[in-house]
Amino acid sequence: MSGRPEQALAADMTPEDPEETQPLLGRPGGSAPRGRRVFLAAFAAALGPLSFGFALGYSSPAIPSLQRAGPPAPRLDAAAASWFGAIVTLGAAAGGVLGGWLVDRAGRKLSLLLCTVPFVAGFAIITAAQDVWMLLGGRLLTGLACGIASLVAPVYISEIAYPAVRGLLGSCVQLMVVTGILLAYLAGWVLEWRWLAVLGCVPPSFMLLLMCCMPETPRFLLTQHKRQEAMAALQFLWGSEQGWEEPPVRAEHQDFHLAQLRNPGIYKPFAIGILLMAFQQLSGINAVMFYAETIFEEAKFKESSLASVIVGIIQVLFTAVAALVMDRAGRRLLLALSGVIMVFSTSAFGAYFKLTQGPPSNSSHMDLLAPVSLEPAEASVGLAWLAVGSVCLFIIGFAVGWGPIPWLLMSEIFPLHVKGLATGVCVLTNWLMAFLVTKEFSSLMVSAGPDGLPSMEKRFSELLSLQKTLRSVPLRAG
Repeated sequence: MSGRPEQALAADMTPEDPEETQPLLGRPGGSAPRGRRVFLAAFAAALGPLSFGFALGYSSPAIPSLQRAGPPAPRLDAAAASWFGAIVTLGAAAGGVLGGWLVDRAGRKLSLLLCTVPFVAGFAIITAAQDVWMLLGGRLLTGLACGIASLVAPVYISEIAYPAVRGLLGSCVQLMVVTGILLAYLAGWVLEWRWLAVLGCVPPSFMLLLMCCMPETPRFLLTQHKRQEAMAALQFLWGSEQGWEEPPVRAEHQDFHLAQLRNPGIYKPFAIGILLMAFQQLSGINAVMFYAETIFEEAKFKESSLASVIVGIIQVLFTAVAALVMDRAGRRLLLALSGVIMVFSTSAFGAYFKLTQGPPSNSSHMDLLAPVSLEPAEASVGLAWLAVGSVCLFIIGFAVGWGPIPWLLMSEIFPLHVKGLATGVCVLTNWLMAFLVTKEFSSLMVSAGPDGLPSMEKRFSELLSLQKTLRSVPLRAG
């Protein structure tokens, strides 16, 4: 046991303090733990991100299906389709606030268990929907669950992982999100929207069963003064063949005060986290993922469903690559590389629309969410593949940096006594920006034109790489 004096434990911590940068319970001598159950626990928690990835991806195949639906099924017009895609982000913003409150009071495990309820309830309401309001209500509930899962799952995984695999497991949160999106795209290829919603109930139900068998995080148990339970949880996760050294842990029960924002150890992580989350969404990623199939239809690509699946596969593959190289390459390098790739890809996508759009007329630009018209004869196959290729390159750029890293850093950079509040604010920022981007996507297409939107995304992507935020991002974990 450490001999650190009690007065030092009462001092405000910064991310440079040992408690913030060292594993909660470390093995003497620094040898790596060999427990394998930590991977099972991480997988169980990551079913939450898988579920919210499915909820995000659901709108892409469902919107065209619902726009073609006839009585008695509910039918979406352009305005309702816009809300159907975007309202999940409003629910997620509320879920981020609720998750920030739950994670410090109910615990990490119970919060994950609770988020399965709105997931299943939301998809069940969509399955039984008889009108547009039921569809929107179901999407709002699944969004609430998305917000909770997006906050709690990274915290749970970060706190159970030992340092050697923390970057890998932390990146797997985003990997499971994009896997969920891909599953929605693949299933939407063969299932109509009701059966697709039924399938959406499966991952959270499986998560509920698995998480019941997993322990609470040792860090949270120690903050609740449950040392024996913390040791038991640690031995379950990391292995019990050797002894463990417990570092001092300060009680977390003090309230957060605004005056603490004068502490650089608090306001700097706050600023970094909020900017990372805002820039992630301003890249336009959720507009692309929510409306992928419709975007490819408007790009005159015949097999729009196939193109959406290709995008999903690429995102999964390159998110997996990012997970493998995260701890070796460092966060800053991957963020910078990610931003450069996205700038190039959005420039190519804008060039496609410049080449394919005719001269301006008095009519308004296309409504992205309106039912798609027949493909014009002059659209060439080569240019259609340029659209697909540029979107795929954009997805690659996002997947290697700006996709996984903001969520990973959010779980690492905050002092313990403000983690619940701080992560809640970051998640709220993320989902509010996601709502702004997805809800106004079709309006931007009308006002700026299809060739103007990639230019706007390009400007935001430039910010991702050039802003001084990058200079504040930790190079590596711990």
